[in-house]
Amino acid sequence: MLKFFKRSSITTLQRQYDKLMHEAYVLAKSNPQASEQKQREAFEVQRQLLAKKA
Repeated sequence: MLKFFKRSSITTLQRQYDKLMHEAYVLAKSNPQASEQKQREAFEVQRQLLAKKA
């Protein structure tokens, strides 16, 4: 029954990627360096996501 509520690792990574990209977008206007760092983190998560899908 608990497995019903558990998210898959792909869903978790996708949500993390979306969150990081949104934060990067918000920071782009006020702090470009922090925005670039968030984008790098998001692309690392994206690599993990693509590796899991393959």
